[in-house]
Amino acid sequence: MSPRGLGALPEPPTRPGNGHLQDWALSPLTLIEDGAARARAAGGDLFRLRLGLPAVVGFSPTWNRALLSDLATFRSAGSFSVLVPYLSGGVILSDAPGHAGRRRLMNPGFGRAHLAALQDRIRAALPPVPVGEFDALAWADHAVLRLLNAAYFSGEFPEDLLHAFLAPLRRPFPAPAWPRPALFLRFDREVRRLAHARLSGGGGDDLLSVLAPLPGGLEETRVSLAAAHDTTTHALAYALWHLAEQPQWHAPEHHPAVLKETLRLHPPGWMGSRRLGRDVVWNGVRLPRGALALYSPYLSGRDPTLWPAPETFNPGRWAQKPPAWAYLPFGGGERLCLGMHLAQTLILDTLAALPPLRAVRGDPTPQPGLTLGPRGPLVVAPAPSN
Repeated sequence: MSPRGLGALPEPPTRPGNGHLQDWALSPLTLIEDGAARARAAGGDLFRLRLGLPAVVGFSPTWNRALLSDLATFRSAGSFSVLVPYLSGGVILSDAPGHAGRRRLMNPGFGRAHLAALQDRIRAALPPVPVGEFDALAWADHAVLRLLNAAYFSGEFPEDLLHAFLAPLRRPFPAPAWPRPALFLRFDREVRRLAHARLSGGGGDDLLSVLAPLPGGLEETRVSLAAAHDTTTHALAYALWHLAEQPQWHAPEHHPAVLKETLRLHPPGWMGSRRLGRDVVWNGVRLPRGALALYSPYLSGRDPTLWPAPETFNPGRWAQKPPAWAYLPFGGGERLCLGMHLAQTLILDTLAALPPLRAVRGDPTPQPGLTLGPRGPLVVAPAPSN
């Protein structure tokens, strides 16, 4: 039997004239949840979206493994990242065979051993916790900016310029995709100044010192920093909110499970994309070369066939190993997120420094943009001592 075309795949209802584009822009989580429900009802793991070019979304561990492991077929070039100047470059968009070598050059700087050497400096940069009510989302935004400044630049980067550079990433689309040549020029000029000081003065141990000597190292600095800020901010804000709601989990021995559960429910990278480098037949359906191939850590992390009570925040579930290729907040395979250990270090150190919290009021509804964050605010306060 010959493979069927994309028309054989289930898909959410379309709107006349624009397919799924309007729903993708206004309510993408509802759209992909509908698509996943229709795919499951049809006994599959893939559904179609009409986004102006052929696009498919998969959510099963089998699909995730194929997409994240077969780098020759599922290509990064031409994926969604190319639309965002902040992320359009560096190792993020490199493909096989060059990707592996580029990652090997960068891995030591982002490994556990090197980050441990920076830990005292990073901890010293953490701002104090307010004594009264505060918005966990706004506080996390400020805290992560300071922590990243310490990790990348030993705290030497002008904070107002760093804030201005990262601010467009927090805004809804299409703001992150707009070219900002003057802002990028100012940012790159400051990075070059700091890099020159390190290269001519015998180096240092911050991330810029590690990246600056590498081919394309200054671009990697800009891209990896942009990729780190909002993702870490949103994960930290959600973790604070969950700990304020369930303070029994607020202890250092529980924090790794708290972070894992936070990232399962609210993965900042809620959707990942590739372009097909060749035709692929998937469960009897031909997926054409050039099509967008999407995977969703959000859908996989909430799949009721993989996770008991998937909508419930329960760090206790991490006493057992998760289903393979179902938990993907940092991607997987060779393309595992370069900044995974950095994000974990920043968040876990911050949680360990926080007093007990109580939830006051807030709106944690997931709001997808370039990353997935809470609609907010998330107002918390230090809990009264007993």
